[in-house]
Amino acid sequence: MADLSQEEWASQLEQDDNAFILDVRTEEEVEDGFIPNSKNIDIYLGQGFIEELEKLDKTKNYYVYCRSGNRSGQACAIMNSLGFENAFNLEGGFMNWEGDVEE
Repeated sequence: MADLSQEEWASQLEQDDNAFILDVRTEEEVEDGFIPNSKNIDIYLGQGFIEELEKLDKTKNYYVYCRSGNRSGQACAIMNSLGFENAFNLEGGFMNWEGDVEE
């Protein structure tokens, strides 16, 4: 797992042909806007979150975000324990995101 600044995360994502954007916020938070092309799996689903992660391709590079960067950091740690080698946490989270947003 790597914590990346907003600039590092966006720059690395833009150049990554094997990228997968994962939003671990709640559905209510997603309704307020999200990063385009992201998939939402709520970390608060507990075992359901792990079950959904297990369905994902472990060879992808995962760019993970939440509102503040805390839950996404936890998600990256969980992903690493499940065998995901490349999980990148967005430091500062969505509330500090200055890139494209869909509402």
